[in-house]
Amino acid sequence: MTSDSRRAGGGTLFTEPILVVNQKAKLVETVTEFGVFDRDGQRLGAVVETGQSLARKALRLFTNFDRFLNHVFEVRDSGGSVVVKVTRPAKMVRSRFLVTRADGSPIGEISQENVFGRIRFAFTAGGRPLGQLRAENWRAWNFSITDAAGTEVARVTKTFAGVLKETFTTADNYVVEVHTQLSDPLASMVVAAALTVDTALKQDARDT
Repeated sequence: MTSDSRRAGGGTLFTEPILVVNQKAKLVETVTEFGVFDRDGQRLGAVVETGQSLARKALRLFTNFDRFLNHVFEVRDSGGSVVVKVTRPAKMVRSRFLVTRADGSPIGEISQENVFGRIRFAFTAGGRPLGQLRAENWRAWNFSITDAAGTEVARVTKTFAGVLKETFTTADNYVVEVHTQLSDPLASMVVAAALTVDTALKQDARDT
């Protein structure tokens, strides 16, 4: 599908065609934190991991056991208000993410479907299929996001030609490219997808 990434954005997490998720560089990572920007480097919001006690931080610093525990992320707009929460319950093999509104009311669920080969995640809401997030290569850094009909509506990649590279050079980046204006619940699932890639795959790979 041809992306309309040049379309004008509305200046929010849910209206921009390009979201750059930029992880803050740390010498020792004990809390995950991301900045979210538009393609020109204007800040749209942030993603912050919450509920990390001193004991959890120590566990993360000295062991790899933390990757099996519950993780909670808040997606915040440019004013600091929580717009979406993403919770990954404790896991053994496959990751599952609960996507909710700020008040805790459910939006949907992202569930890892396999652990070998090209990783796939299913999007559901109230038991109804919404779409999928699918890895396009063995290393699983490029993903296609489709709706329930199988039509690609967005992509998650490591790079995008339309992004100002000099703005994002100090840490890991993920680029969410939304082909067309989406409505909820799929819009929130797409925003949460960048977190799914990092938490389920990249962080686990660091700890192994």
